[in-house]
Amino acid sequence: MADRADLDEARVAFLIAPSFDHIAVQWGIWRAGGIGVPLPMGSPASDVDYFVRDADASAVVCDAQYASMVAPIAKSAGAALFTTDDLLRAPVRQESESGDFPIDGARRATMVYTSGTTGRPKGVVATHANIAAQIESLVSAWEWSAADRTLLVLPLHHVHGIINVVCSALWCGATLEVLPRFDADATWDRIASGELTVFSAVPTIYHRLIQSWESATAEVQRGRSSGCGAVRLMMSGSAALPRQVLERWREISGHLLLERYGMTEVGMALSNPLHGERRPGFVGSPLPGVSIRLVDDRCEAAPDGQPGEVQLKGAGVFSEYWRRPDSTNEAFKNGWFLTGDIAIRENGAYRLLGRSSVDIIKSGGDKLSALEVEDVLRTHPAIAECAVVGVDDPEWGQCVCAAVETRAGCALSLAELREWAKPRLAPYKIPRDLMCVSKLPRNAMGKVIKPEVTAFFAPPAPPERQAP
Repeated sequence: MADRADLDEARVAFLIAPSFDHIAVQWGIWRAGGIGVPLPMGSPASDVDYFVRDADASAVVCDAQYASMVAPIAKSAGAALFTTDDLLRAPVRQESESGDFPIDGARRATMVYTSGTTGRPKGVVATHANIAAQIESLVSAWEWSAADRTLLVLPLHHVHGIINVVCSALWCGATLEVLPRFDADATWDRIASGELTVFSAVPTIYHRLIQSWESATAEVQRGRSSGCGAVRLMMSGSAALPRQVLERWREISGHLLLERYGMTEVGMALSNPLHGERRPGFVGSPLPGVSIRLVDDRCEAAPDGQPGEVQLKGAGVFSEYWRRPDSTNEAFKNGWFLTGDIAIRENGAYRLLGRSSVDIIKSGGDKLSALEVEDVLRTHPAIAECAVVGVDDPEWGQCVCAAVETRAGCALSLAELREWAKPRLAPYKIPRDLMCVSKLPRNAMGKVIKPEVTAFFAPPAPPERQAP
């Protein structure tokens, strides 16, 4: 593979911590004509095996610390294995040092995995033209320039980190700093320096930054808040932003966070304005190059103030679900991408109401399939049946909760379940709450009624006040 002049859209999966090594590997794959397949950090071996096989990867690149886990997976799948040390410390071929590397925009560039209601994650394929359109839209709307400096605190297997931060910064020659993993104090140190001009994160990160600020001394608090004044733009996305987080952050930083809406399949589609009124709870209006419509249950245009499914068109919309032609066809209607998200439009701005499916959970900026988690939990020897739901949580947006029917004579605690799940599920997919029930609620067709399961985990209602 190393001797090929053009990888000809071969898939190269990579498990690399957020770093300049990660970025160099992605750009190297593109320049060599391959499709980059970034894998989620913290994935158990079973997930890595699934991604590598589903993508039919020709090669896998990983940090040295993951080589012992990845090596048998790559060997079994017939993929070549490289570590970042192998690739980035090797001599550069002479012909690669100074030439231009034109890339056909129609060629596939990335495959980012996203969960869906069918259970296992699907590979969302974007071409180079798709990616360029996504970047150009954000550079225009958010006025990125070479004078900007930003800090990456996000994972690089989501479009938020890939497109909104890394690609947007590099596209216009801005300065990019990278943290290998989010650290509240380290992030505050960079904000307090007064050197950052753009900052983007998920609600969970803002929640933790608020906690860090509140536990600091008064002097440190003043320095941190002062540093926020140098930032021209602070954004939040990938999950719904709780109102209390937005308001507390405004008190601390002086910034009303810019909320926007996007997804793996389209990059960013809607945004509150850089200049002008930002409406809390709204995700704004279409970004440059994006067309939107809301369609009700009768497949008719939803009028203002009435809910409808968000459907999108634009050059940034993905090209296909990898080797899933039926899923790809189902995702489009007359050229419109059917997002599955429900929203209303009020005075030209859009407000999201939630998913059309209850089986998609967003936790800490990660999107996961409840069905996938259920499939794993059902292999536990004490579990006869289960239902997984997302329950509203002020820190995580939603937290993963499981209601289970146990087998006769078996008992199960949350601690036991979480310990059992560690080698089988990514950390953000492991249930944070558990309820053992005698029988799950089902409808006449035998399907579990998810809203009733969610109600199991609702906080108890306050006692009624007695009339005097």
